[in-house]
Amino acid sequence: MPSSQQYSASLTCHPDTRSTPVRSIEARISRSQDGILAVSYVVSGDLDRVRVPPPRAPRIADRLWQHTCCEIFISKNLPAYHEFNFSPSGEWASYAFERFREGAPLMNDALDPRVTVRRNAETLELDVLIPLARLSPMHSQGPLTLAVSAVVEDDVGGLSYWALAHPTGKPDFHHPDAFALELQ
Repeated sequence: MPSSQQYSASLTCHPDTRSTPVRSIEARISRSQDGILAVSYVVSGDLDRVRVPPPRAPRIADRLWQHTCCEIFISKNLPAYHEFNFSPSGEWASYAFERFREGAPLMNDALDPRVTVRRNAETLELDVLIPLARLSPMHSQGPLTLAVSAVVEDDVGGLSYWALAHPTGKPDFHHPDAFALELQ
């Protein structure tokens, strides 16, 4: 699958949240010529101290951000954007927003992102393929602005928030300042 560009980046933990079990989260993002967005997350650390949801059949689920999950926000033209949540369980969710936090779930099985998960004692890898044309044909080509993030739940239920960029104040992946990656 040839890609137009590939980006690699380190997510940073929000300064007001702590994660003692996670050392780092790396992300790789690319879009193929045929409009498939490929996103890979690698969570490194003491995974015995991270709550990782058990495998389930791939399906749409709600409130995945309340536990360990990876997220991507995709905008063709801010303030409108889409949000995807991917659980290590294989479950996923998608949302459409007209502007900052004004939107609703997209309960559309046709979006069908492919989620693959691999885990060992120190790394959790989550790979996702998103067919962008299923959002709209215009998402397949041309510039996109992305916010890449993750939520990690530790073994005592504490949440840490990881992103390419954090706005000032509390963690908020929806904030326009979080859209820190331009994909051509």
